[in-house]
Amino acid sequence: MTTSAGAAGAAERKTADFWFDPACPWAWMTSRWLIEVQRLRPVDVNWHVMSLSVLNEDRDMPPQYRELLDNAWGAVRVCVAAAKQHGDQVLGRLYTELGTRFHNEGLPQNRETIEAALVAAGLPAELADAAGTDAYDDALRLSHKEGITLVGEDVGTPVIAVEGVDGERVAFFGPVVTPIPRGEAAARLWDGTLLVASTPGFYEIKRTRTASPSFD
Repeated sequence: MTTSAGAAGAAERKTADFWFDPACPWAWMTSRWLIEVQRLRPVDVNWHVMSLSVLNEDRDMPPQYRELLDNAWGAVRVCVAAAKQHGDQVLGRLYTELGTRFHNEGLPQNRETIEAALVAAGLPAELADAAGTDAYDDALRLSHKEGITLVGEDVGTPVIAVEGVDGERVAFFGPVVTPIPRGEAAARLWDGTLLVASTPGFYEIKRTRTASPSFD
């Protein structure tokens, strides 16, 4: 039996580059969608960090949001330290452990929670020391710049880059979604992401969010 061009294309292995800030609930939602997609489509995900704290450090913010941003430095610094000391391949599992605690379990984004996530990810708890130092900030800023440069300064996290026309990497902010698509719905959203990425001149589809992240 001859395989159709569409079926052959669907079977081609794809790569998604994903930039996240572990403090962001919307990035967490999108990342869990990508994890679901990996069960249904041949997709490899490369995890990268970006930082809402870096993005907004020179902007006027309401005091409550500024406090959240000041606290958000810790976890993303620990992610960078883990990647530098143990390789980029640890980012996916560390992000899963951090995000599960921060967002699904609603635990405080403090040293105790970060240490528990590190241990669960098979990493030394001492990496939590990086939360309170700027030792890895140059690497953090570089990774952030790589992601945000692809989409522009007027958006935030998450950023996803996929294959577009002739193999060119195309990046978008999002997709921003709640609840997390599961099963075939997740696969269809992935297929749609590839479709718009392959459309020359496509920039955005957007509407006002009317719901908060649902982690169920």
